[in-house]
Amino acid sequence: MAASAFLRRNGLRLGDELCLEKGDRSEKVVVVGEFMEVDTRLLVTDRSTMTALSPGEKPIAYHVKLRDSADPDAYARAARAADPGISPSPRGPDTTTQTIVGSAAVLTLMLAVVASLGVFNTVVLNTRDRRRDLGMLKPIGMTPRQVTAMTVTSMAVLGALGSLLGVPLGVVGHHLVVPRMAEAVDLTLPSYMTDVWQPLAQAGPASAGLVIAVLGAYVPARGAARLPVAEVLRNE
Repeated sequence: MAASAFLRRNGLRLGDELCLEKGDRSEKVVVVGEFMEVDTRLLVTDRSTMTALSPGEKPIAYHVKLRDSADPDAYARAARAADPGISPSPRGPDTTTQTIVGSAAVLTLMLAVVASLGVFNTVVLNTRDRRRDLGMLKPIGMTPRQVTAMTVTSMAVLGALGSLLGVPLGVVGHHLVVPRMAEAVDLTLPSYMTDVWQPLAQAGPASAGLVIAVLGAYVPARGAARLPVAEVLRNE
């Protein structure tokens, strides 16, 4: 297996052959896997290949993956008791990855809140500006419930149109920006990190615009529908 930066730097792909050399020894290998790493010299191979290149080399460390339910500290104590010459150092989750994911999640949440407030504000102002116009519908025979339903429905159509435009644009932006960010640091992202726009995942963002528009229009529309007819006529 080779680091993605190594493959990019040397113009290699999965299945390509390359020759590894160490001193007067050489070994032909085939690239069978790729992992995310910015080190342009990093390769991971099996023990037989390493022995063929350098028979005298001895391992200096072992990486042991425990079961999810295992206690790393208990394992370290047991290993140390079995061989006092080793010094196991348990490692927890990757804090760097957790920090990046957490920061991205917070930023995404903040952007979603700002966008929601913008839509909510636009809908509320639009409905309040039409408050007297909506109130004038009562003298011509519309009930308060009909006035409210009409207003909320009109705003819901705008919210649905916004979702229909916003979600595809967001998907296109993701496919354009994220791969280029990875390429800038010589990384190749696996498909499970880029193919995230499944139909179920799009349902939430697609319905957000509709829900925000309905919530933003309901309260002002209900207030306009409850305006006394005399007050509306006097203002007119």
